[in-house]
Amino acid sequence: MNSNETPLIIKKSKRGSDYADIPNLDVPDLNIREYIDNGLLRKSSPELPDVSEPEVVRHYIKLSLKNHHVDKDFYPLGSCTMKYNPKINDKIASDPMFANIHPNQDSLSVQGHLKLQYDLEAMLNNITGMNATTLQPSAGSQGEFVGLLIMQKYHKSKKNKKRYIIIPESAHGTNPASVVLAGFEVVQVGTNSKGCLDIDDLKDKMNDEVAGMMLTQPNTLGIFEEDIAEIAEIIHGVDGLLYMDGANLNAMLGISRPIDMGFDIVHMNLHKTFSTPHGGGGPGSGPIGVVEKLKKYLPTPVVRKDKDSYFLNYDMKDSIGRIHSFYGNVGVLVRAYCYIKTLGSKGLEDVGKNAIINANYIKKRLSSSYSVPYSRGTMHEFVISAQNQKERGLKALDIAKIILDHGFHAPTIYFPINVKESIMIEPTETESKETLDSFIDLMLNIDSNLEQDIGHFLDAPVNTPVRRLNETKANRELNLSWKDEL
Repeated sequence: MNSNETPLIIKKSKRGSDYADIPNLDVPDLNIREYIDNGLLRKSSPELPDVSEPEVVRHYIKLSLKNHHVDKDFYPLGSCTMKYNPKINDKIASDPMFANIHPNQDSLSVQGHLKLQYDLEAMLNNITGMNATTLQPSAGSQGEFVGLLIMQKYHKSKKNKKRYIIIPESAHGTNPASVVLAGFEVVQVGTNSKGCLDIDDLKDKMNDEVAGMMLTQPNTLGIFEEDIAEIAEIIHGVDGLLYMDGANLNAMLGISRPIDMGFDIVHMNLHKTFSTPHGGGGPGSGPIGVVEKLKKYLPTPVVRKDKDSYFLNYDMKDSIGRIHSFYGNVGVLVRAYCYIKTLGSKGLEDVGKNAIINANYIKKRLSSSYSVPYSRGTMHEFVISAQNQKERGLKALDIAKIILDHGFHAPTIYFPINVKESIMIEPTETESKETLDSFIDLMLNIDSNLEQDIGHFLDAPVNTPVRRLNETKANRELNLSWKDEL
């Protein structure tokens, strides 16, 4: 067995290891079939291993050590911010006064939590300039969808005949998916030589059936859309709405606001910008902020204040309706509240500035060895190309695997798709110069040692729990059953 390999826990099973002395019932014994439909009950006992508690704990601790996370080392994942989460935020979010609240409790018994949500909405309104915010969406992609449903509701209320949503060619993959799901059609606009939206292409594709535009700001190349005022004017000229994908607000905190650029709708990923790393797929939170004229379309319920008490208001006749079983992912909301309150306005501004400085520092140092498709100043993230390295035998995918071997998480690769052999890097504001330098040195060493170490490089990773896979086979022949390993 490979030294990195951990055997399946079922292989540790030994009859009698799970021994527990359960006392006789001192309450009436009830027949479960009288209370639960027979179709919902198992026909046989689950195949659980007989393993003692210490063995179970040690097994999963060993597995957890194989994971890479922001507490372990650098995580420069572009477009999907992974930054350090202050532990005080976790502690407060885990407090029983928050964690043990039942969603069906009477509002009078959860006044503190409702106040937190009410105040958090106000904070986010202040940060974005928007007039109203809902905390309900449980992820950025759901936030996108909610924003588009609001667009749809707005146009229907005005009896506008709208079909199209414009998106840039560099847009995140969830953007076109959300557009189609909301009942619109996608129109794609190209990129100019500066890495920004092609204004002439946008003008050519405008018509009265355009419902709005989804735009990431800064865009997925890490570049600020400098023509945003003109873009807003063009979209508003056909009574369209301008939506900002604000998944990563890091670069704008305390520096600029979506409202001042002409945006009508903005979604924010609290799990990216405001402290909760979304490793493992969640949980997340994607609040939506809107301008005054769209306020009435927000999903129900909304948190309202009546004198000194707070309540959830469901009485909204123009609302798009309910989008979540209850009111958002509470733990993420608490962490975001703590993060904002701890830093304050000056601290948030420093977050934005440091995120920009760190990204530009790495980009500048790597530009001597890697191609930089758009050389102008970047914001919180940037894109380089491994095209030069590919011509010498090393693709972006290979470089990502080498990085894994050195204890860092790999950056995002092959996105955005309009840059060949793209490597997208976001260092965030939480990393020290020493950490940035160690990552930079590794990237430079890969390039300078490419020819003599090409064979070794193409075997990477060799130090990870799972070594290099055949990607095609791994994608097409998934093995998801532990029984196949016995």
